[in-house]
Amino acid sequence: MMVRFKGGYTVKPAEPTWTGNLSLSEWDQIGTVTHVPTIYFYKPPKSWLTPVDNTIITTLKDSLSRTLVPFYPLAGRLRWLDGGRLELDCNAMGVQLVEAESQAKLDDFGDFSPSPEYECLIPHVDYSAPIQELPLLLVQVTKFRCGGISLSFTISHAVVDGPSALHFISEWARTARGEPIGVVPFLDRRILRAGEPLLVPPPLCDHEEFGHPPMLLGQSSNVEERKKKTIVAMLKLTKTQVEKLRNIAKEGQFVDSDRPFSRYETVAGHVWRTACKARGHKHEQPTALGVCVDTRSRMQPPLPNGYFGNATLDVIAVSSSGELMLKPLGYAASKIREAVKKVTNEFVRSGIDYLKNQPDLTKFQDLHALGSTQGPFYGNPNLGVVSWLTLPIYGLDFGWGREIYMGPGTHDFDGDSLLLPSPNGDGSLVVALCLQMVHMEAFKKYFYEDIYVINAK
Repeated sequence: MMVRFKGGYTVKPAEPTWTGNLSLSEWDQIGTVTHVPTIYFYKPPKSWLTPVDNTIITTLKDSLSRTLVPFYPLAGRLRWLDGGRLELDCNAMGVQLVEAESQAKLDDFGDFSPSPEYECLIPHVDYSAPIQELPLLLVQVTKFRCGGISLSFTISHAVVDGPSALHFISEWARTARGEPIGVVPFLDRRILRAGEPLLVPPPLCDHEEFGHPPMLLGQSSNVEERKKKTIVAMLKLTKTQVEKLRNIAKEGQFVDSDRPFSRYETVAGHVWRTACKARGHKHEQPTALGVCVDTRSRMQPPLPNGYFGNATLDVIAVSSSGELMLKPLGYAASKIREAVKKVTNEFVRSGIDYLKNQPDLTKFQDLHALGSTQGPFYGNPNLGVVSWLTLPIYGLDFGWGREIYMGPGTHDFDGDSLLLPSPNGDGSLVVALCLQMVHMEAFKKYFYEDIYVINAK
């Protein structure tokens, strides 16, 4: 697909904002510290497509500029400090907005499954440039021959997590519609001890999530696994299939008496078991599942409404592939529940102390978008399953109507997966999964086959 770039704009806050150095919390500086893309497709009314006043790009620029006033950290730049640490320079340098057009039509995208063609619809981040020159937010609007458009965002994960990114985007849409801000962002990261020195001895809690996940048996490095070609699949589960899996998971001795397994625990457990089978693991192969937990409501007291930054913590569930494949689905779900239940106020604060005690954070940072072979690797034999099931990802209306499709942008790292809710609220969900090409067909086969084979036993 050919895309022609019409122009690029640097959009700055509409009014003067606070300038200075903003300390980042420990959660901002570990895990993925590069940019994360999402994309929306629209069929706007013809009244929005008149070339005379270029309504769409004008609306986006004006409303973005005004939204950056309360969300001014996004208009700043990162810079490296000693020990692999980062600091945010709130300097109002602005964000990047790109305008493009294509002769393609929305119908050409079929079911909108992520493909390499998405790359030209999503702003490119030049990681060869110094980090202090990179915008924290880049946006691209692409107009198609049929009158449809795509609107994509790629936003620095070192500054915001998923809930905060969606907070900003939804407030931007409200501003574009002429509505007042709904939730003012809470910008003071000192509530998570950002910038504070270590004041206590090293924490007593075990934080295995900060260690490197297992490697394939017989290998001393994951360099070769990182190089293997991957492919993305969007696998739908109907409400009936989800409930069937939940019923399967509650059988056996692995169920807590307080509540049944959630959709996330159940489906993530199913994905984990299926990946072990599709990858052909030996029974003794250690494997880890990365679980992303939002700590906002788990803190004591809970973080303020609108906390703007990273407040999600990655923990891991660990097992052997043999146990996952041979034991009931409830076993995998129970391992995931155990990992999530560890995330208490004490655990979160202990994790902050643990990271503050580290002389260098580089080994905890996922820099694979920079071509690094360092940092945690959740590809074979591991997996990461991130839930978007409770995030307000749909209904993003900038004044020209709701999207017809929303999804992740390009994600091409082995083991990356997302659980997305159905846009029409019918109880179905989609697993957006990236695996090595050699494993995907087997995964698809077992993924659906096992729902009915397991249930029949």
